[in-house]
Amino acid sequence: MKVMSVVGARPQFVKLAALAEAFSHTQHQHVIVHTGQHYDADLSDAFFQGLSIPDPDVHLGAGSGTHGVQTGTILAALDPVIGAARPDWVVVYGDTNSTLAGALSAVKQQFPVAHLEAGLRAFNRRMPEEHNRVLTDHAADLLLAPTDGAIKHLTDEGLAHRAVLTGDVMVDVCLRLRDRVLRGEAVVPAFPASLDLRKPYLFATLHRAENTDDSGRLAALVNALAGLPVPVVLAAHPRLLARAASFGIKLEHGSVRVSRPLPYAELVASVLESCGVITDSGGLQKEAFLLQRVCTTLRAETEWPETLRGGWNALVPDPRELGSRAWSDTVLRPAPKASRHMPYGDGEAATRVVRALEHRLFR
Repeated sequence: MKVMSVVGARPQFVKLAALAEAFSHTQHQHVIVHTGQHYDADLSDAFFQGLSIPDPDVHLGAGSGTHGVQTGTILAALDPVIGAARPDWVVVYGDTNSTLAGALSAVKQQFPVAHLEAGLRAFNRRMPEEHNRVLTDHAADLLLAPTDGAIKHLTDEGLAHRAVLTGDVMVDVCLRLRDRVLRGEAVVPAFPASLDLRKPYLFATLHRAENTDDSGRLAALVNALAGLPVPVVLAAHPRLLARAASFGIKLEHGSVRVSRPLPYAELVASVLESCGVITDSGGLQKEAFLLQRVCTTLRAETEWPETLRGGWNALVPDPRELGSRAWSDTVLRPAPKASRHMPYGDGEAATRVVRALEHRLFR
């Protein structure tokens, strides 16, 4: 069986690490295509090296651009690559422009498509990620769903016959690295002395268009972070840095300490050492949950509603509506004492994905 993985962004590289590991124990051919959607070394090369992912077989070098331009560039570059390789499966990951472009290129050429992390819904059609998820699910031949909730969404949309519950492959990687960090085998982050960092600290990321593309909203969110009573390590995505610079917003003031984006092992270690997480990232919400750190999500909705149960995750679309004291109490709340449910699988999802691809191919 020849399987082609199409990836282009940081969360996809983490998922790819799990699948590449699973394929390494089989006789199947696994071809990796990197679209170049994330091309910054901290968001790309560091993940391939840190997670021991084989080098991409093809790098398209698509780069940045508007959603339409980026999706179209990737689609045009992928067509001859997929056509020449003639894979038995094209696997696309998550909800980025690379995901949608990979699915469209494959189905237009009549190659089977499997969507890893299928069935997630935030029910917010303003999000580019939501468009990508829904369109990819309806185009794909095999829907690899991480949760029971994802299966329900696919069933509601008439797609149950294409869906398989595999669990979440990010759990495979996150828990493996967590155990390495706790055993002292993986690097613990050494933040620069210039951050003037003390414990306890909060770990934060901010990158979604809804939070970064409006100057007033971005300034309000940064000021909310800056006003907290403990240091906030803000791992700054290039998108955030560019938007803040264009708006004349100073990120590093008050409690905010700006860090580069972290390789995955360092990110896991940083979350473990923190007293909580603040983010608008879907992946980091779930990673905080897996690492048993409370998370505050700067959005009105989440594609991972399981994290909300028991108070592990809290949605705060606008900290100003809470007031400074309530905002501080929210992000610094203690971890729940009730036993934690585990809705995302047992760390063996990638093996189930490979089996699902084998079963659907040869049956």
